[in-house]
Formats: sequence, structure tokens, C-alpha cells
Amino acid sequence: QVQLVESGGGLVQAGGSLSLSCAASGRTFSSFAMGWFRQAPGKGREFVAAIMWTGGSTYYADSVKGRFTISRDNAKKTVYLQMNSLKPEDTAVYYCASTTKPGAVYTTGLYDYWGQGTQVTVSS
Repeated sequence: QVQLVESGGGLVQAGGSLSLSCAASGRTFSSFAMGWFRQAPGKGREFVAAIMWTGGSTYYADSVKGRFTISRDNAKKTVYLQMNSLKPEDTAVYYCASTTKPGAVYTTGLYDYWGQGTQVTVSS
């Protein structure tokens, strides 16, 4: 089992920045990659970004490319999402997720474990 705890959400004005953290515990040695997803009210859960624990390759949704940065600290077993130039359409609950297997990192079905989510609200 892997436990994931997100933190860092909040309310920010458009154009502002927020940083999210996701701390992993448990059987983290089996984790292959970590991802961030988000879900706005009335919408499905969508891919935001992902990073490989080994090598550090990163992947981004087109909607956040150039504005968001995913990073990791292997020693702390923590993944971060730095969000800059935030827009009202970025408003959502943000979830981190962990997968033990390679595959299409932008699909929710790949991930075995999920955090409880943290709310990000961007006001216009």
C-alpha cells in the first residue's frame, strides 16, 4: 500500500501562483511514476502532469504546459506541482496519484493509489 497526502491548495487571484505537495509513504519503492490530476465541478478527472521517480522524465497536459512545473524529491518521497500564471479555469480539486507500472501516464486507469485531493480556487 502507498499513502498519498496532498497539501498547498487555496484561493489565489488570476495570474498568481500556488505550490502543491504530495507526500508518499508506505511501499513507495514499488512506485514507478507520480501524477497530478484535477477535477472541476461537473467534469471528469483530467491529467495535469506526471513524473518518473527514476530519471525524472516529465509530462504535461497542453493546457498547463509552460505554466506548471512538476518536480520530485526522492529522499523526501515528495512530488511538487508549481503552478504559475493561474487562470480561473484551473479551479479544481487537485489529486496526486501513484502507479507501480509503466504505461500511458495521462490516463487515470494506470494509477493504483490516490490522495484525498486539495482544492485550488482561482478568482478572476
